[in-house]
Amino acid sequence: MLDRIRDRASTDPDAVALCDDSTTLTWRSVHTMLERLAGALRTVAPAPDDRVAIVGENRVETLLAHVAAIGAGVGAVAVSRQLTAREMAEQFDDAGCVAVITGPGGVDAAAGAATTGALAAVITHNVDGQVPTQVAHIDWQNLISTPAAPPADLTERPARPPLVYTSGTTGRARGTEVRWLPGRAPDAAAFQSAVAARSGYPAGPHLVVGPLQHNGPLTSIRHLLSGEPVVILGRFDAERVLELIDTHRVASTLMVPTHFQRLLALPAETRSSYDIGSLRYVAHTGSACPAEVKRAMIDWFGPVLIESYGGSEIGTVCKIDSHEWLAHPSSVGRVVDPFEVVVVGSDGEVLGPGETGVLGFRTPAGREVTYHGDPEKTAKAYILPGVATLGDVGHVDHDGFVFITDRVADMVVSGGVNLYPAESEQVLRGHPDVAEVAVIGVPDADLGEALLALVVPTAGTEPDVDAIRAFAKESMASYKCPKHYVVVDDLARNAMGKLDKKALRRPYWDSDRTIAG
Repeated sequence: MLDRIRDRASTDPDAVALCDDSTTLTWRSVHTMLERLAGALRTVAPAPDDRVAIVGENRVETLLAHVAAIGAGVGAVAVSRQLTAREMAEQFDDAGCVAVITGPGGVDAAAGAATTGALAAVITHNVDGQVPTQVAHIDWQNLISTPAAPPADLTERPARPPLVYTSGTTGRARGTEVRWLPGRAPDAAAFQSAVAARSGYPAGPHLVVGPLQHNGPLTSIRHLLSGEPVVILGRFDAERVLELIDTHRVASTLMVPTHFQRLLALPAETRSSYDIGSLRYVAHTGSACPAEVKRAMIDWFGPVLIESYGGSEIGTVCKIDSHEWLAHPSSVGRVVDPFEVVVVGSDGEVLGPGETGVLGFRTPAGREVTYHGDPEKTAKAYILPGVATLGDVGHVDHDGFVFITDRVADMVVSGGVNLYPAESEQVLRGHPDVAEVAVIGVPDADLGEALLALVVPTAGTEPDVDAIRAFAKESMASYKCPKHYVVVDDLARNAMGKLDKKALRRPYWDSDRTIAG
């Protein structure tokens, strides 16, 4: 399963394989650690359906844990370090996690989550001292320093792609296996072949700049599995990105438009002082990129930007390179194999070129959209038999280029992260001063969109917005909390009495298009 890494450890043992802000590992070290970790994870998660949660801190340990889990045939669950103990416990329970691996950023929440549910162990790295938890506490150093027999045969327990969680329209987070790694391959050779076929990035160092809890940054797993080096940036810093590209001769990276905007905000003399000529592939995804930002990045980096449109639950369904985008601005590209784009009208009819409707994608066998433990949500993803949607509205031109113009789902894309207002609304309704609340997406110069809460106060109260803000941050991950709060007398509703989110958003946008991009 780790054949490419084993080959590099044999042919180039002292070359840099993996590094972050404080640690640099050679191929020899990475191979040794992975074999020991894989053996240890098989012990921690002995049953075929056991999973191990990995809290997504941007450190080498996070990537090693994911790769070792694949090598051991253990299902990994990518968890945000920003979640509260309650949110972590819900995901651990839903996924069937028996252990969690965490660094200092997520240790308190992970330890709190371990007091409930079926966790048997908390494994920590870069954390000093014991962790107050009712389950076993295992130090990472013990795992990588103690020789263990690696799992040699995965025939009866094949590799499993990581499970990632996303919020939902009902406020309940749901998991889905990532699509950029094959599913339960029949054997190690088949898996390794599929990884090589889907490696995606060109040979050479790949730079991780986004949080290692999201689908996009986690594609670095396949790059390391393909025997190529990975550089991890701890916390995004625009100049540090340029420095790492220059120092490591980075060939590829993945960013979201917010990263582009922060890079472009650097002084001209700073931007020109670093050599970025090694870049050959800059993937970008997550949210719509403003046209002026994308043109400026192409002018600076060259025609190396490749935009992907898709989702964790389906994979990439459309792609467009820089040359195609300059000829078809604002498009997300043509559909990619093995998918077929289908535009569906309000009555379920299939529409033709230039006609606007719900964008759907015909999913072939083996690429169906599924949500872990949620057949209802899985069924709702399909708008026609065999045709799944990501909840976007748009059209296809006569040349086959896809354009997105709106959303069906009540979703906000902020800094490349999908946020569903229902989750924030559910929490905010629990505050005694809140009678009603609607959370919407509004324009944000840095993030594209940000959450705004429209709060109708409980009769006879004068709501303390700061107290409501603090209540939200105590109850859910900070990135799910509204950035802005406005107290209002009432909320717009349609004829059926449902909140009219489009009407609520309209005053904050300068056109009929009430989404970023």
